[in-house]
Amino acid sequence: MLGLFSSLGITALSLVTIYALSTLLVRIPVINYPFRLVINNIGSLPVLIVLGILIFLVSYFMVNKRFVRDLQEIDSGLQEVSSGRFEYQIPIHTNDELGQVAKSINLMTEQLNDYLKEITHGLREIAQGNFEAKIPVRPGSQLGEVASSINQMSRQLNQSIQEERNAEKTKNDLITGVSHDLRTPLTSILGFLEVIEEDRYQDEVELRYYVNIAYEKAKGLKKLIDDLFEYTRINNGLPLNMNELDMVSFIGQLMEEFVPTFEKEGMECRLEAAEERITIMADGDRLVRAYENLMTNAIRYGKKGGVVDIAVRREINHAVISFTNYGEPIPERDLPFIFDRFYRVESSRSKQTGGTGLGLAITKSIIEVQGGQIAVKSSSQKTTFETRFIIR
Repeated sequence: MLGLFSSLGITALSLVTIYALSTLLVRIPVINYPFRLVINNIGSLPVLIVLGILIFLVSYFMVNKRFVRDLQEIDSGLQEVSSGRFEYQIPIHTNDELGQVAKSINLMTEQLNDYLKEITHGLREIAQGNFEAKIPVRPGSQLGEVASSINQMSRQLNQSIQEERNAEKTKNDLITGVSHDLRTPLTSILGFLEVIEEDRYQDEVELRYYVNIAYEKAKGLKKLIDDLFEYTRINNGLPLNMNELDMVSFIGQLMEEFVPTFEKEGMECRLEAAEERITIMADGDRLVRAYENLMTNAIRYGKKGGVVDIAVRREINHAVISFTNYGEPIPERDLPFIFDRFYRVESSRSKQTGGTGLGLAITKSIIEVQGGQIAVKSSSQKTTFETRFIIR
């Protein structure tokens, strides 16, 4: 259509020009005879028609030849782009509509090629293990969605690898900790049994003394194995029997069970509890083990203060249970690791107070597996372990 109108325009302009020139030439006596002869014999209108047809055909052919050439180059360029050669540029000969189309296609392929290079570079970085590499996301395009998906995949892959590494480190740390804590009492037991086996004791009193030490070491070893078994059981998805539990009466019963222990240690236990029911959903059998650990911990390390304070209160939609003792504080450097398994504060690594290093780790696992939270605060005056559960 563009070629047709262009040819018609050229033809009309040419005929007007020819008519003006012929009118001018007729007035010149020397050269007007041939024009008069043609006009008199054929007529001016048929001559103009014939000339118009010839000019139209020639101009149509010339215009469409350039037009077809540009279309062929654009088609060839699109075929190159469709085959994946985004770096290909269509030659631009004119600034007309076809030239603008070719420029737009070249700009599109150039931007597409640059973005694909960025995506390719990002994928190479990820393939080499650099999961921190991020591909720029251009919103509003499908390639932008591809880049966003790749970045998300990279993050998840990096997270999975980190979790796997942490799990491997956790396993190795667990083996190391278990080996160390099992070897120490086992070495003592074997040492005393060797003395007994070789009759290297003076009398029956010394024999009973050695047997008693070996027995106490064996009990400590059994407790460590039991704690280790319970810790692994909890963290491997122990089934829970969840029921409504009134924490005020629950903690009250727990205190009654520890009355003989407080009397033996010459300590006092004080309870501050709300008069209303504070009910949560929990497995009572598992939860009692967690609070037994916190109570034992408060007694063990709070002898100096002589008092253990327990509080059961409601904070908005949470049940908050805290255990406070007034003994030696936990050093600030140890607070972030106090719930790690086999972690024991240096000052408590003694025969009298040193536990298995799994008590607080078991407590944390029991609390968290039931949807609760646990935290610790310690100052020169007091140490408080606080647990939180959503009230049902």
